[in-house]
Amino acid sequence: MPGGGFCKLPGGSVVVAIGLPSPAGDGGTVRILVHAANRARALTRLRNLGLRAVYLRGNAEPPTPDEVTAVLHHPDGLLWRTHEAVAPEPWHPIRALLRPSPGPR
Repeated sequence: MPGGGFCKLPGGSVVVAIGLPSPAGDGGTVRILVHAANRARALTRLRNLGLRAVYLRGNAEPPTPDEVTAVLHHPDGLLWRTHEAVAPEPWHPIRALLRPSPGPR
């Protein structure tokens, strides 16, 4: 499973960055950022969205300063983008990741 990590902010809250398999099933991974009061609450936010098997073991890939800035400036505090992006990809709100894809008509 792809790695993840966290960083504690001066105000006491944390930013958790975690890599998960892409829901598209293309073999890629997505990097998800969560801003919460503590690590447990950050993981609970993801589990409440339907990502049940989300665990953070260790701090191998903590969020970069740019990632922390991105998630702090987003009103929901939940962002994602593909992890293996060749060109810098913009961050997307979590709704765009969990939105069901339109089926064939």
